[in-house]
Amino acid sequence: MLHALIMAGGSGTRFWPASRANRPKQFLPFFGNETLLQGTVRRVADWIPAERTLVVTNQAHATETARELPALLASNIVREPCGRNTAPCIGLAAMLIAERDPNAVMLVMPADHRIERAGLFRSAVERAVALVEREPALVLFGIRPSYPSVGFGYLERGAALSGASAGAFRVASFREKPDRAKAEEFLAAGRFFWNSGIFVWKAATILDALRQFEPSIYERLAGLRPHLATNNWEGVLGAEFPGIKAISIDYAVLERADNVLMIEAPFDWDDVGSWQALGRQSAPSTNGDGNIAQGLFCGVDSHDCIVRTTGDHLVATIGMSDCIIVHTPDATLVARKDDEESIRRLVQALRERGYERFL
Repeated sequence: MLHALIMAGGSGTRFWPASRANRPKQFLPFFGNETLLQGTVRRVADWIPAERTLVVTNQAHATETARELPALLASNIVREPCGRNTAPCIGLAAMLIAERDPNAVMLVMPADHRIERAGLFRSAVERAVALVEREPALVLFGIRPSYPSVGFGYLERGAALSGASAGAFRVASFREKPDRAKAEEFLAAGRFFWNSGIFVWKAATILDALRQFEPSIYERLAGLRPHLATNNWEGVLGAEFPGIKAISIDYAVLERADNVLMIEAPFDWDDVGSWQALGRQSAPSTNGDGNIAQGLFCGVDSHDCIVRTTGDHLVATIGMSDCIIVHTPDATLVARKDDEESIRRLVQALRERGYERFL
């Protein structure tokens, strides 16, 4: 059977000041009244029931996760004592799922994506499920790039599969986030795709891959197995999980394995990883100035700005272009759109200067 794993442990630093340590971006409504986490669960709720949906989140956010997702069983909200990147997260979930269903297939999704045309998403997942039912493959969805993004990782499409697996491709290589020139080269080549970070595989297959490529992670997880569904599970997890190697599933497995396949995604997708996503996913003002605003905004000689405020606090600008302006009750951000990565440095500077209460 198909099980959903939703990874909801991120901190959302690049969405500061809206995203904070006690309420990171997955709990924020960026597009309407639904939070990113709720939207991710709703996307699959019609065909993957709540009892087969797992959410892995930070221990500090488990209560909020349960509040937002009342249909989920408490045992389906997995509390990480600390973040150890995606490989331990996925391995832990795979172990839990395999214990319930040894032949389980996993759909792995981050909680911070926006996907339109949910019917096409379901069809693509079903194609991936059919692939992994036929062979022990690791399937991911490649997004055909629409512009030379420097914020997404890329993968290179390799040889096409034939027969019953037609429509899927071998993955020839993975590429890190490129500079502008390399991103333009990837776009022109036509065989490079954005790595969506959405995966389909059998729980047993990914556990075998971890055992092969990251045996220390596998052995730590295997040591947790005898404590599943016991009264000391939380205590053992809290003691052992922080010692697991922190590494992404891409580095740990996908870039090493030879059974990685790609399906070109037919659905509309965006990684809501920074304020630029708000610009990509929202309609600009109708007066032609290119500004995108949520909340009260008035601009004079201002163009191509992204503004987020509230319905009772006006943001007004004069002569501003290509800026991000975010107002919250206790902090306001003004930044250049082309330098969003510096928000991480700003957050670190706030921490170093003793402004933790704003983080």
